[in-house]
Amino acid sequence: MGWTAANIPDQSGKTAIVTGANSGIGMITAGELARRGARVVVACRDTAKGKDAAARMRKAAPSADIRVVRLDLADLSSVRQFAATFSEDSENAVDILVNNAGVMALPYRVTADGFEMQFGTNHLGHFALTGLLLPALLRSSAPRVVTVGSNMHKVGRIDFDDLQGQRHYRKWRAYAQSKLANLLFMYELDRHASGTSLVSVAAHPGYAATNLASAGPAMTGNKLEGLANRLGNVLLAQRAEMGALPLLYAATVPEIRRASYVGPDGFLEQRGYPTIVDTAAAARDEDVARRLWDVSERLTGVRYAFPA
Repeated sequence: MGWTAANIPDQSGKTAIVTGANSGIGMITAGELARRGARVVVACRDTAKGKDAAARMRKAAPSADIRVVRLDLADLSSVRQFAATFSEDSENAVDILVNNAGVMALPYRVTADGFEMQFGTNHLGHFALTGLLLPALLRSSAPRVVTVGSNMHKVGRIDFDDLQGQRHYRKWRAYAQSKLANLLFMYELDRHASGTSLVSVAAHPGYAATNLASAGPAMTGNKLEGLANRLGNVLLAQRAEMGALPLLYAATVPEIRRASYVGPDGFLEQRGYPTIVDTAAAARDEDVARRLWDVSERLTGVRYAFPA
């Protein structure tokens, strides 16, 4: 048998933030970190759902230290308000940040700041969050940022001429672009963090049975697509508990190398136990990564303040 949650080392004394921890692999990731002694922040848009998730985590681990804080990644004012809680207090340190929350294959929508919803939530929201939390991360002796990717990054392309999909929008192409952006960000963050103790890594869950794919069909009323997603979760997907393992591996294994990408070890990385996997060549394009970083700083107004 491969690496499981039973292999997670003690996390006592650490503070972990998990975005989108009110359901799915985010909730499982947060719960396992709390079970191992971490102080966990459930960062989610719907705090009522977050509190329900926290209650479920505490049933499995009654002594768990869990806090629910509102975070809407589709609204940069919410991101700034959330990050201020941790960055303004010089005593606060963030040891683990799991950039997990996301949306997938939505009909065209825009964020509160006018960004295409998938690019704005999956990439720009997390880009801003990580940058604003950087002071708190660097107060940790061994900070780690885990960015959650997807196999869909392999068919993604960063369209700098139409980042927001205003001229030509296709929901799956927009999703693939956002997930490629996640991995370009992971690598570029690693390069910017050179000389510090911050470790930037990424992980993907394979095909996990979650509600991620249900939002798009619900918005459009596409019952056939919704049924196909539900059948896929039942017949093809692995349990969400297995899908969370790559995230937990990336977040907690002490000896993981910087800029590692963790995914399932099974066929086409769809199922299995966590292992180090490869990213597409497009994710390792340093010129594109630098350009995306510059564009992301301009769009979000967030500049990363690494020590000179």
